[in-house]
Amino acid sequence: MLAEGVREKLETLPAAPGVYLFRGADQKVLYVGKASSLKSRVRSYFTAGRQDPRAFIDKLEAELSDIETFVAASEKEAALLESELIKRHRPRYNVKLRDDKDYLSLRLDPKEEWPRLRVVRRPRADGARYFGPYPSASGARKALKLINRHFQLRTCSDRELRSRARPCLQHQIGRCPAPCVLPVPRASYDAQVRGAELLLSGRHDELSRELERRMEEAAATLEYELAAQLRDQLRAVALLREEQHVSSVRDLDQDVLGLYRQADQAQVVMLRVREGRLSAVDSHELKRVALPDEELVAAFLDQHYERATPPDEILIPVQVEAADGLAQVLSERRGRRVRLRVPKRGGGVRLVKLAADNAAHAFRERRRASEDVERRLEEVRARLRLPRVPHRIECVDISHTGGEETVAVFVRLEEGVPARHGYRSFRVRTVSGGDDYGAMREVLLRRLKRGQADEQGWELPDLLVVDGGRGQLGVALSAREEAGVDELPVVGLAKEKENVLGELLVDRVYLPGQKNPIPLRSSPALSLLALARDEAHRASNALRVKLGKSRRLRSDLDSIPGVGPKTRQRLLSKLGSLKRVAAADLESLREAGANRRQAEAIRAHFAPKR
Repeated sequence: MLAEGVREKLETLPAAPGVYLFRGADQKVLYVGKASSLKSRVRSYFTAGRQDPRAFIDKLEAELSDIETFVAASEKEAALLESELIKRHRPRYNVKLRDDKDYLSLRLDPKEEWPRLRVVRRPRADGARYFGPYPSASGARKALKLINRHFQLRTCSDRELRSRARPCLQHQIGRCPAPCVLPVPRASYDAQVRGAELLLSGRHDELSRELERRMEEAAATLEYELAAQLRDQLRAVALLREEQHVSSVRDLDQDVLGLYRQADQAQVVMLRVREGRLSAVDSHELKRVALPDEELVAAFLDQHYERATPPDEILIPVQVEAADGLAQVLSERRGRRVRLRVPKRGGGVRLVKLAADNAAHAFRERRRASEDVERRLEEVRARLRLPRVPHRIECVDISHTGGEETVAVFVRLEEGVPARHGYRSFRVRTVSGGDDYGAMREVLLRRLKRGQADEQGWELPDLLVVDGGRGQLGVALSAREEAGVDELPVVGLAKEKENVLGELLVDRVYLPGQKNPIPLRSSPALSLLALARDEAHRASNALRVKLGKSRRLRSDLDSIPGVGPKTRQRLLSKLGSLKRVAAADLESLREAGANRRQAEAIRAHFAPKR
């Protein structure tokens, strides 16, 4: 039953656009919504015989303690305020479309002296151009690789650009003109930047015309090397256009949204149509979605176009509430008019249907892949005689440099897929000199004891894999016993090698209490263990290299009294390298960020070495 205060507020709601918040007993925000009319929209939640499919509606009366409303001057202001309040309060019942991850975008800042493309996760309103977002890291890096191959932009950081003394390998293989040290014509570099922008924007026709014109001009002036480069770029654009199987009947930039859902699982597909041609298909998986279609579409558009530039027109499958306000918000983000449209006939209807068909196909493929993983995990359980299906598998690997700087990394697979949020790394404290058994024992005890203590984020896996054979497995079993987690299944995974007789021993799984190992190739499902082992190798080696690089880069500045980390950072950033810091005079050091006493200490420290 509704609280008396809530009933009173329902009677006095204005018939104006605005935003409403539902609060629970602890005053935490349960839900945030916008409305073109607060009076009719908010009252509809509590009307007898309502047809609202959202699961939380039935629980709303029991949980609701208060309603808060904000009147807005327009639907546009309501859409802006709703977005801001959702970010601030993260309500329990609002959809979170990104499934706890941020998609990658490509950033190009035309204000830089020599613009470059970078992969970023969080675009900002900084005047740079952002392309994407890409729903997978591989998609973003594939686009970046294509640009680097055919449009030679620098790939180095600003600091590397300033400090480099000679061209790098990218210049040697013809993928960078080396503006760091060579006199690169500004017009030539700007043309490459424009070409990259047009390609990433999907404006292939305009790019092709421009490349053809420049190629003819280069050939006419006998610049055959430049003409050949432009020819290769034209071929790359032509290959991209061959991959397009659908053309829109309208010569404008459109995004077309398709939606498919079953229960609380949904798939959204965005078709990107540029200059009438289908240039990309982005698919987004949504989990635990209880919102009706129109609210899901509105929320998706609002969040998606925080990270991407809206096109001229967005085709959507259902009409959303306060559509005019949302369109104004998107227009403001773009700097030009954006139109939201639900097509009723013609080519627009066909495009929306195509997007919906793609969403249904992506959903079925995801479901099929999930079922395949379930089958493989069940096979792993049966083959290794585990007490339960190993939905969560962890593997540990030890890495060191000549017996020093020993590190360990635990990687996690969830449903057969690497789950980076579950990776854990350790620096070995008690052993050195390449004692792999001792290092393995130490990190296993530290890991298992934290899992035994039920620390959040350290839950024990369904299966623990140690990299190694019978010896490493014995160490793991001993550590398991000491940690008091005897019920945790543990196996060893030994790499392929030759024995003393020259016989090839393939990858093998060692089980406790079983003499003969199981060849990995005896069961395709066991390749999941190899995936975990290889990912653990990669992660531990990457950590070891990172620590080693940090140690090597630890400069002589660290040992100078009075020179702290902020000063060191300023000096290296301004002067470019330790060598230049050592050679700098007092005035240069002070201009770079050191005070008088620090500058004198640095000069005194490096004086004998000059």
